[in-house]
Amino acid sequence: MDRRSSASRSSSRWEAVRERRTTVLRLYWVACRRAQSVSVNLATLAPGAALPADHPLVDGRTASAPLVRALRGDRPERLPVWFMRQAGRSLPEYREVRQGTSMLDSCLRPDLASEITLQPVRRHGVDAGIFFSDIVVPLRLAGVGVDIAPGVGPVMDQPYRTADDVERLVARSLDDDALTPIREAVALTVAELGSTPLIGFGGAPFTLAAYLGQGRPSRDHLAARTMMHAAPETWNRLVSWTADLTGAFLRAQVQAGASAVQLFDSWAGSLSRADYTDRVAGASARALSHVADLGVPGIHFGTGTGHLLGEMRDVLVSAGVRDHAVGVDYRTPLDEAAGVLPGVPLQGNVDPALLAAPWPVLEAHVRDVAARGSAAPAHVLNLGHGVPPDTDPEVLTRVVDLAHSL
Repeated sequence: MDRRSSASRSSSRWEAVRERRTTVLRLYWVACRRAQSVSVNLATLAPGAALPADHPLVDGRTASAPLVRALRGDRPERLPVWFMRQAGRSLPEYREVRQGTSMLDSCLRPDLASEITLQPVRRHGVDAGIFFSDIVVPLRLAGVGVDIAPGVGPVMDQPYRTADDVERLVARSLDDDALTPIREAVALTVAELGSTPLIGFGGAPFTLAAYLGQGRPSRDHLAARTMMHAAPETWNRLVSWTADLTGAFLRAQVQAGASAVQLFDSWAGSLSRADYTDRVAGASARALSHVADLGVPGIHFGTGTGHLLGEMRDVLVSAGVRDHAVGVDYRTPLDEAAGVLPGVPLQGNVDPALLAAPWPVLEAHVRDVAARGSAAPAHVLNLGHGVPPDTDPEVLTRVVDLAHSL
């Protein structure tokens, strides 16, 4: 995909591509009638299901892309790079197209979600698009009352803490038809990306359960951590349900054209190794197992999870995701992570705080991260968390250019 020299073209281009995207959607739905449906029920997943013939990994568009090669353990000619939250408030074109539209509505409008996904690829020349969405979108599609409050984050219609709360919650299902806007948005995006792969996005079961148990964001996630010990059966019901929601969400993205997936566990760092292993890892593996038979590479990332890197790798293995990488946040040097994860490709881990530092400081840091990443069999350069909203977009473009020059 060609990089545009100026973001000022965004508005005119946004209008110009609408007609083309309508055509793409018509063609996509003809193909979709032949595709396998997504199911939330893990037991109904067909083992060995093939990707559609026009999938980018099958028809060759992304099979040799630097990102895909790195996730499969190869060292491509250039260091692949993309950024978590690369599509977002740091981009003026994002702020323009989002005017008057809520976050969740933006995620569920296929044309808008696609446009936002494409913006950083055009601007920065990154090696992947990351599907623009939010981890609570599957909850909304299943009928849960949830919104994203500005300056706060996901807020539920109520906390789900008791056995009765959870039983009423898990009685809801994610119908296949509800995933239609997700498939449409992915299809539109992939049609524009060409040889640049799209990464599918999903929130890990624990992080979703933490929001549900607290009813809103919290610092310590006490409600979820209490439930897993005080009411283990209720906890298992909850995280099994969130696992299947995320799994169906990921599967819809892959079948519509995503060439890889990333499971985000934003709050797993709050857990001890024992709690993660005994009460969380199985649900994360269950979520990823929904796409294991499709053969796409998978990435597992969490914040504050330096003590859990081996366990996160084990989740990918247990799920049956053959080609996999572990995302490392900014707290753990990549050469140390490579020692914990021998033979595993790594992703990360530029400190987002340094994006606002003078360029010589940031450049030295990026070079150091890349050098440490050489201890792994393959490396995808990324941040150790998301792009801060006040980041200068030109800085990200310079980081991409630097990475590609190494």
